[in-house]
Amino acid sequence: MMKDEILSMAGLARRAGRIVSGEFQCEQAIKKGTAMLVLLAGDASENTRKKFRNMCEYRKIPLCVHGTKESIGEALGCTFRSVAAVTDPGFAQSIEKKYKTKQETAL
Repeated sequence: MMKDEILSMAGLARRAGRIVSGEFQCEQAIKKGTAMLVLLAGDASENTRKKFRNMCEYRKIPLCVHGTKESIGEALGCTFRSVAAVTDPGFAQSIEKKYKTKQETAL
């Protein structure tokens, strides 16, 4: 199995204390302006996807739809997580770069 660089970086951010997860904490981080990037599970509910897509679009926060609830949760040391918000600009930039590279190679 190929190592998922995006989720590995999210795991590093968690160990550094630079990521919050779960809908409530992510929503708070977005509203406070501390979220630099939002990672959203591809299998999150339609309501959750729409809610975070709209919040991120309104506040101009990059949104990466990647992985599953299970894979994001595993990377963050939890059971399941639909959404996570990176609060560190360096980690956010690195994850966004890896995400864009992955999107380009998928085309």
